[in-house]
Amino acid sequence: QVELTESGGGLVHTGDSLLLTCTVRGHSFTDNAMSWFRQTPEEERQFVAAIQPIGWSEENTEYSPAVRGRFTIYEVDQYTVNLQMNDLRPEDTAVYYCATRYGDLMGTHRVEFPYWGQGTRVTVSS
Repeated sequence: QVELTESGGGLVHTGDSLLLTCTVRGHSFTDNAMSWFRQTPEEERQFVAAIQPIGWSEENTEYSPAVRGRFTIYEVDQYTVNLQMNDLRPEDTAVYYCATRYGDLMGTHRVEFPYWGQGTRVTVSS
């Protein structure tokens, strides 16, 4: 059974940084794609960042235009992927979810992922 757990959310101010962590049980990020999404009450769950293993200690990454240059996704080990969020803005306020699937194809759409965590809330005050 694949279980994902997000952590690291909180309340911060504009310009601050946060580090979100996604850990997995029953699965490995070494050979499988993983992505971060976020959701607000007003919008559907939206893509934030994705990571794709392409070889030993190599990976591809992709970001939504809204976070490119401010957020960084990276694999810590085969069970842990982090999302470093810098220069946070009020519009980054959301519940952040990590998701994974079997296979190494990068995914940017929520329907591509069968496994989800419970989410961690990020609130950025102005």
